[in-house]
Amino acid sequence: MARIEGGDEADGRGRRLRVVPLARSLAGHDREAFVSDLTAGATVGVMLIPQGMAYAMIAGLPPVYGLYAALVPLAIYALMGTSRQLAVGPVAMVALLVADGVAPLAAGQADRYLMLAVLLSALVGAIQLGMGLLRAGFLVNLLSHPVLAGFTAAAAIIIGTSQLGGLTGLDISKGPVHQMLAAAVGEWGSLEASTLTVGLGAILAGLALKRWAPKLPGPMIVVAVGTLASWAFSLSRHGVQVVGEVPSGLPMPTVPGLWGAAGNAGLAPGDFTALLPVALAIALVGFMESIAVAKVYASRYRYDIDPDQELKALGLANIGGAFAQAFPVTGGFSRTAVNAQAGARSQLSSLVSAGVIAVTLLFLTPLFYHLPNAILAAIIVVAVAGLVDVKGAKALWRVDRRDFALMVATFTATLLLGIEEGILVGAALSVTVLLQQIAQPHVARLGRLPGTDHFRNLARHSDARVEEGMAILRVDASLFYGNAEAFRDEARHAFADTETVDPSGTQRTLILDAYPVNRTDSTGLHMLHALLDEIHGAGGRVFLSGVKGPLHDKLLVGGIVDRIGPEHFFPDVASAVEAASGRERVGPPTSASAAM
Repeated sequence: MARIEGGDEADGRGRRLRVVPLARSLAGHDREAFVSDLTAGATVGVMLIPQGMAYAMIAGLPPVYGLYAALVPLAIYALMGTSRQLAVGPVAMVALLVADGVAPLAAGQADRYLMLAVLLSALVGAIQLGMGLLRAGFLVNLLSHPVLAGFTAAAAIIIGTSQLGGLTGLDISKGPVHQMLAAAVGEWGSLEASTLTVGLGAILAGLALKRWAPKLPGPMIVVAVGTLASWAFSLSRHGVQVVGEVPSGLPMPTVPGLWGAAGNAGLAPGDFTALLPVALAIALVGFMESIAVAKVYASRYRYDIDPDQELKALGLANIGGAFAQAFPVTGGFSRTAVNAQAGARSQLSSLVSAGVIAVTLLFLTPLFYHLPNAILAAIIVVAVAGLVDVKGAKALWRVDRRDFALMVATFTATLLLGIEEGILVGAALSVTVLLQQIAQPHVARLGRLPGTDHFRNLARHSDARVEEGMAILRVDASLFYGNAEAFRDEARHAFADTETVDPSGTQRTLILDAYPVNRTDSTGLHMLHALLDEIHGAGGRVFLSGVKGPLHDKLLVGGIVDRIGPEHFFPDVASAVEAASGRERVGPPTSASAAM
């Protein structure tokens, strides 16, 4: 067997053979690597316990379901995923999307809410698995970086604001940010001082550990100290709400959509379709978050990530999780960073983390009885505090004002209209910008640099000189139906600006530098025919330079070569200019000029 790119094996005939990702990454593992994976897995597992419980609260579920979401999906991804450091499990943004999509359909019924959340996990998994099988990972590009930055910042503010009730003891219903803030101000007189003290103390402790001891499992330390203090001082008697009894044992297998906590009837068919929009949003956003962090660490440790396999792995993780009472999951930024820092070298670390969660569910859940809800709320606030990227926004302002505007628009839409609406607005704006860039290709008018045969953009080189009676255009895109009309307009204007000042009556010429053009289609060919009609009708001519072989084949089949004349194809702009000026005899094209 021979190694090939991506870590798969090739047989003697060069055929690609698929290998289980975990087995591939464990190849050559020594004792030191196994110890590193064990250490990293245990660290992330300990970190997952409080985070999972906290994110379950964001999703509107009892804390134990955060542990369920950190068990089976994590193990499945470890077997199927291609990232060696990615830590899959509950994350804040996905949990918020779950609550946003499920709450309106649950009608306040706890059992129905749970069934919908579990069904949502299955739907998300099915979408991701289907995209992976169809090799449709490119669809996530509809959510550009500025869109994700704006959405993430707004989601962080929404998540943080939603924890006001847990931090203060006030009864604040979840809703738009301004409504939650207004409710908090209106009920400030009913504030639980003891709850606020515990919450603020946990936030300060969490931030301090994150700043000065980032390698320590800060959330678990805060949970341990807070739970011990709650038990020792009987904080529940002083108005501090605690988690209470957390069910022990591994999750019972379920059939998504056909199961309820009390054995009640399954969901209606309409619930499936009602969940599809939020399932699609979670599938896309979850994969974007996951693949982004996976690529960072794959690049750092010099191995390859297979995006389509990542989609399949996340899809199977969410489907498998749905059969184990889990809500949707994806790869998390903070846990992956901790996993890498702790020394993870393969997906074995994720199996160890799943083992830590399993042991916790089997034997340790009674220890969380006295855990204050305010501490879980504080963990959430600390976790999302870093998601508002002010430095990134400033960088966008300096680099690209249009991207900055895209980020601000997505941020505003998410904050004012809602989570799903914000994603839709961001995706629509991304597509609009993409279409605008396609429909308006960069077209440069070229001039000669003095004393050389180099031709450069007149707009960027003030010393470049226009050739008399000629217009030289370079289009930096392929010609197709999306941009053909825009190019035609530029060519018309350029040719109209040419002036013949040579007393010998030099013929006006439009020279197209086609080297950047890789292809054209029927619309592009039709546009070129129409352009030739106009220029020839005005007594002008068209020369082409730098035409590549595939494009030349299209132009030949489409009749453009015959209309322009084979002798008017040149290997470079300088040759075309010399021929147009009459300083060189126009002859038949060379092989280099006709098919570069």
